[in-house]
Order: sequence, then C-alpha cells, then structure tokens
Amino acid sequence: RHAYLDPYAGGAMAVAEACRNVAVTGASPLAVTDCLNFGNPEKPEVYYELAECIRGMADACRALGAPVVSGNVSLYNETQGEAIYPTPIVGAVGLLDDVALRVGAGFPQEGAAVLLLGAELAADEATLGGSEYLAVEHGLVAGRPAIDLDAEARLQRLLQELARARLLASAHDCADGGLAIALAESALLGGAGFVGEGVWARGRWDATLFGEAPSRVVVSCAGESAAAVQAAAQAAGVPATRIGLAGGARFVLPGLVDVALSALSEAYEGGLERALGR
Repeated sequence: RHAYLDPYAGGAMAVAEACRNVAVTGASPLAVTDCLNFGNPEKPEVYYELAECIRGMADACRALGAPVVSGNVSLYNETQGEAIYPTPIVGAVGLLDDVALRVGAGFPQEGAAVLLLGAELAADEATLGGSEYLAVEHGLVAGRPAIDLDAEARLQRLLQELARARLLASAHDCADGGLAIALAESALLGGAGFVGEGVWARGRWDATLFGEAPSRVVVSCAGESAAAVQAAAQAAGVPATRIGLAGGARFVLPGLVDVALSALSEAYEGGLERALGR
C-alpha cells in the first residue's frame, strides 16, 4: 500500500524497515537483498512505479550504508489486465560483534520504563496513510506516506549505541499496525503487561494508536536508566518520550484500551484458526 500511494517513499521505507529490524537488536546493518514485484513495465504508470521505487530504495541504502548485494525481479504480475500493487520485498543482514549485547523485542522485566524513540506521542492523521487500520477498518487505501532518511539513520545509530552501553532491556520497531500493535507485541513476547502514562487520547486516537509513521521504536529499560536513554537520544537528535511502564497482567492505554494480557494472547495466537472457521 505504501509503494502504491508513493513509490519513492514505499521503496525507501521498505529498506529502512528491514535495516531497522537489524538495528533494534543492537547490530549494524551491512547489506540488503531484494525482490521487486510489479505489473507490466511496458505500461507507463507501472514503469514509473518501478523506477521511483528503485530510486527510493537506492537513496535509503546510501543513507543507511547498506548496499544491495543480491536480488531478483518479478514483472508482468497482473490479473485481467490489473497490475498488483508495487511490492518491494527487502531483507537485511547485519553484524553484532558480541552476542551478549543482543536486545530482544519483549518486555523482560516488571517495572521497566517504556519509551518511544523517533517521535513524540502525538496524533498526526497523515501517519494513517497506507495503514493496516485504514484498509481493514475502513476499506481505504489512501494518504501519502513519507520518510525522513536522515532521521532514520540517526535512530538506527542510536539503537546501536544504546545496546553497546547495555541501557536497553528491549527494542521493537513500529511497523504494520502502528504503535498500539508494537506495544502489544512487546507485551506478549515478554509475558509482561503494559500501563501507559499520561494522556493518550490527544486529538485523533486512531492516528496515535494505529498510524504507521516510520522511524519509530518502542524500547524498555530499567527505571534508573530512563534518564540516560533520554539524554543519549537528545544528543543524537532523536525524539524520546516516556510513555509507560511494563509489568502486570493487563494492557492499558489510559482512556482508550484496558484489556487482560491473556485476551490479547488469545487474539494474537488464535486469529488464523478463527479465520479458517475452526
């Protein structure tokens, strides 16, 4: 959807997310591989999508220092003359010098401070462009996705720095589904609940929860380390906002969501079975 709405931004975002998924572990992204899936490039609009997507990917690779070292292309993907959405698939490989520094995605400890790196906790309706929420809940593919590659590079360097300093207990990027889904996944993966702090229902709550702006990562750390994380983020030019605490048996976003972690787990683990009617 992102590449359909803006092929340049969609290509850049695909590379950025793949490298971000390496950086959240504390590793340094080294290279990417790709599979470019498009319709008939003999049609001007499809050729435009292909060219712009590659241009976005190339700019992202330069910004993040991760060249394309392999890949393939699948073209002429159509049904009854209608092209598929332009779909760049990107995988990234990185290097972690010391496996003991690896950072996981789940909230690992009771009482850990949870912060959002890369953005403030704000409701910007533009972040809903191309989102899962708009497609699933409203049947819409609309908006104009965008990415700031300099901001992405700063965030990824910060994640590696924080991992080397052993300041992070977990890190998980915001991608499909937005912030609410990233928080829920970290809670489920770590077996620890989450209680948000402050006012969550500012402006458009749907954009706050489900907007898919890139260059954002949910991290957790020991309470006494939160100030050091925020100081490092400020020095790196990366926004950092404390948004809650990990722990307990519930998932709470004040004024918006209050659900047992067990109910989240049932929804997460049983979705395919329910979809198949079993």
